[in-house]
Amino acid sequence: MNFKQFAKERYSCRKLSDKKIETQKIEEIIETAILSPTAVNYQPYKIFSIESDRAKENLKKTTNYIFGADTFLVVGYDPKLAWVREYDERNFGIVDASIVATHIMFAIKEQGLETTWVGYFDAPLLKKLCPEMKDYELIAIFPIGYPKADAKPSKKHDIRKTKAEILEIL
Repeated sequence: MNFKQFAKERYSCRKLSDKKIETQKIEEIIETAILSPTAVNYQPYKIFSIESDRAKENLKKTTNYIFGADTFLVVGYDPKLAWVREYDERNFGIVDASIVATHIMFAIKEQGLETTWVGYFDAPLLKKLCPEMKDYELIAIFPIGYPKADAKPSKKHDIRKTKAEILEIL
């Protein structure tokens, strides 16, 4: 399958099974994430694998959007470690972490699993409950699982702006 078709078929899956995911699949996802490009190759990101019962309970206190999953990755970045553009002091940590998160999202799909990018969570509370995250700006939670039989894309999945609406040729 070509990349365009692969991207088209990926969707935000909100019905996941809690079936145990093979360790090798998670390893492949992490290895793919590590290949992500970052500004000046500073790699200011961190991936937190939520595995212990305590960590899972803490994560569930910060969001209702777990969609039945039992496996989670959280992506964040340390702004002190990121490249900063000198012209406007733009910190590229969020860009770098977003690139990593996108690689994770596609790697999950490649492994025959599904996810959705969860941005609606109480990041300050998560950092308080998981002090290992305290120095990181948390941008995404990925609940990961096998899709349930009745999982399907939302009605909005295929709604896209036209090329004329998003492209401006200068």
